[in-house]
Order: sequence, then structure tokens, then C-alpha cells
Amino acid sequence: MVMKVCCHSNMVMKVCCHSNMVMKVWACSSSLQSFFPLIRDSNRSLDIFDEKIHPLTREKVPEDYYSVDPEHKLIYRFVRTLFSSAQLTAECAIVTLVYLERLLTYAEMDICPCNWKRIVLGAILLASKVWDDQAVWNVDYCQILKDITVEDMNEMERHFLELLQFNINVPASVYAKYYFDLRSLADDNNLNFPLEPLDNQRATKLEAISRLCEDRYKDLGKVTIRRSLSADNLVGVRTTHAVLS
Repeated sequence: MVMKVCCHSNMVMKVCCHSNMVMKVWACSSSLQSFFPLIRDSNRSLDIFDEKIHPLTREKVPEDYYSVDPEHKLIYRFVRTLFSSAQLTAECAIVTLVYLERLLTYAEMDICPCNWKRIVLGAILLASKVWDDQAVWNVDYCQILKDITVEDMNEMERHFLELLQFNINVPASVYAKYYFDLRSLADDNNLNFPLEPLDNQRATKLEAISRLCEDRYKDLGKVTIRRSLSADNLVGVRTTHAVLS
């Protein structure tokens, strides 16, 4: 009987975790859609994120693919695929939004039909390495997006980091702001958003890990200015801190 109860409890926990992840990914993709400007300056983008120059797939895309803002279901499907395949946590969705908006602000660029996927991919890639407890390597994402190379991933990640000015620190107050913004978005759509703000332990860990990674990135950047810089170098740093804490 005890075994049956434990099995049922584990099943409920898995369902709840999956439900939380789906809801946060939905809210994340909805928030992403709001980043598309009503009036866009076509010059406010960068080649490294342009799918016309660096396609993510060899498949033929619709003629209007690069001129029409994607529907929410397309954004959600893309984000959900990455989160599900890489087994990322729901919290990673919030950190992804932090990095994405920080990139757009620092680089003074717009998110648009031709660059949104690569920008989102870069933000998820970085967030998963800084936040998630399990190591996710660039090659892992190449297994999900079959037509992208590790070299392309490394180069995109390097540009992302440089455009962020290596500022990957996520204070608990910033995380909380994005969390409650997503909750409000869910409430506006009459959806139940999981009530899971960071507790003190997780908040302390988030700030400590992101600061550690930020310092390490800056050190790596000094010696790899002209070489491909990847956050794969930081997996050991993050994992070590997670064990110590």
C-alpha cells in the first residue's frame, strides 16, 4: 500500500511539474510575442541572428516567413520543443525572458520575423547553462535542431554574451518582477499560473550562480576575444557551486 501511495505521489509530482512548465512556457511565448514592435526599423538587427543568413533548417519556408510576425502558437511550439527536448525547468523560462529583453535593450535591436528564433535560442541556451541543475551543452541543442552546427551555436552564443556585455547576473528582485508580470499575463487570459515565486534558498542560489558565471565569462572573454567563446566552459563552475550549496 505504501509503495502504491509513493508511486501515485511521484506521478502527481511529475504531472504538476509538467503542468507548471507548460504554463510558464505558454506565458513566456505570449510575452515574447509582445516584443514584436508595431513599427519596426529594418536596420535594427544583426546578421548573426538573421535566419536568412544563418538558417535553422534546410526545409523551404513560406515566402512571407521573413515579413510576417509569427503567431503565438508558432512561438509556443518552438519554445516548448526546446524546453521539452532539453528537459529544462519552468524557472528557466523566466531567466530566458530576462536575457532576451536585456539583449534587445543593450544591443538596441528589434525582434522581428527573420531573427526571433535565433535570439530566443540564444537566450534559452544561456539561461539553461546558468540556471538549470543539469548540464546542457551546445551539441545537445544541435541534436534538437538537426540542421544547425556546433560552430554556429558557439558563434551565436559568443555574440549574445558580448552584446549583453557579459551581464548575466539575475538578482532575485529582477526574477520576481518577471515572474509576477507573467502571472498577470496569465490572469488576463483567465489561466491558472503556478504560484511558485523564488524562496530564499533558490533566490540566493540564483544570484550566487549568475554572479559566478558572469565573473567567469568576463575572465574567459579577456583571453578569447577573437576565438569562439562558449558557456560550455561554465558548466563545471555552476555544478560545483550547486553541490557546495
